[in-house]
Amino acid sequence: MLENKSDLIKYRIKRANETIQEIDTLLELKYYHTAANRLYYSCFYAISALLLKDDLLIKTHKGIRNQFALKYINTGIISEQLGDYFNEIFQYRQTGDYDDLIEIDEETILKLYEPAKKLIEEIGKLV
Repeated sequence: MLENKSDLIKYRIKRANETIQEIDTLLELKYYHTAANRLYYSCFYAISALLLKDDLLIKTHKGIRNQFALKYINTGIISEQLGDYFNEIFQYRQTGDYDDLIEIDEETILKLYEPAKKLIEEIGKLV
């Protein structure tokens, strides 16, 4: 059981790191839609940890995206490029999870993989 805010932040960062590690296996299995989902969630967990550090306990995807942009992208703490990336990966996750007849390929996942690792790494330094 988590005892305090610090424990919850550590847990979320751990989840982010564990989730990003799933990508290699998903690529091997050619589960590209699932890989897009896991890329998004790995970043989502890290960003929710960062927001929690600043006492922002937000539960919705929209709220996380809005507060991340407001508190970290618009202020220059995190690059605009990584902010745009998070919005892009959100769209891939939405498309992959909810739209019909959409294909996400290996090339797309490989293009999205490194920025996810970079975002998680930068957030890890901030928390």
